[in-house]
Amino acid sequence: MGLISWQVAVDGPLLGLDRWARHTVAGLRNGLSSPLLDHLGAALSDLGGSAPAVPVLLGGGALAAWRARRAGARRWWLPLPVAVLTAGAIPLLIVPAKASFARPGPLGLPLTPEQWGWYPSGHTATASIAYGAAALLLGRTVGVRHRRRLYAGAGLLSAGVGAGLVWSDYHWLLDVVASWCLAGLLLPLVALLSTRRPPRPPAGR
Repeated sequence: MGLISWQVAVDGPLLGLDRWARHTVAGLRNGLSSPLLDHLGAALSDLGGSAPAVPVLLGGGALAAWRARRAGARRWWLPLPVAVLTAGAIPLLIVPAKASFARPGPLGLPLTPEQWGWYPSGHTATASIAYGAAALLLGRTVGVRHRRRLYAGAGLLSAGVGAGLVWSDYHWLLDVVASWCLAGLLLPLVALLSTRRPPRPPAGR
């Protein structure tokens, strides 16, 4: 993510990948001329909004806490505050970054006063972090087979949102890739927090 951020800041040669990807996707979109794919791209993009993603994260944390309590876990309540903290961390990470880089979108229009910028992709980051964290929290309460399905589902949702944004020309490719990288940095911390064990009592007690 550091490399991409540097290239965005200095308008470096790596941004040529964005222009190539946009040109290639536009050729496919125009060649196929499929309203179904266009609607699918827009629908996948919408899954990265706060309205669907954050409730899934909070609901996943609450369900994980309930399942842990039923299983008799000692710190059964832990998934819920982890979910709340994760939901709060998303805008705290994304909004300052967008405002700092103030990157215009693929259409090239200048930013309006109420816009923060396009880099990194907020929808991609929200989807990747929210769905990924929900899968991690719930995955601690289910068997290996269901855990793998949860992780795969979260990964597919994250990939689908990013693909939908690029297909619909809402974001540059590197905006999406940077947000995937950001999620890759944050989700291991979520996994660590959700599995912390209480301190051992002193010897002899």
